[in-house]
Amino acid sequence: MNDTQILTIVLAVVPNMLIVVTGILINNSRLGDTNARVDQMRSQFNDALGDFRSHVDSRFDAVDQRFDDMRDLWRSELHRVEEVLDARLKHIEERE
Repeated sequence: MNDTQILTIVLAVVPNMLIVVTGILINNSRLGDTNARVDQMRSQFNDALGDFRSHVDSRFDAVDQRFDDMRDLWRSELHRVEEVLDARLKHIEERE
């Protein structure tokens, strides 16, 4: 193989290698940008998820409070009905 053949092979291969290496470097930098965007989106999602969780927790706390209030109301109403029934039973027993 003489120098002219080697030079021809090198001149044919080098531009292709430069194009491939340039493509790899550009692709790598774009992947870095994509990773940064994904991290930013993940952070925003976690913030939104935390806000949503606190909102849902507060709503469940409100529902729990309403159930507690209803339980207290039912107890007071049942106590009142029990007193009325006791009074009526006592009245019936006194009449006999």
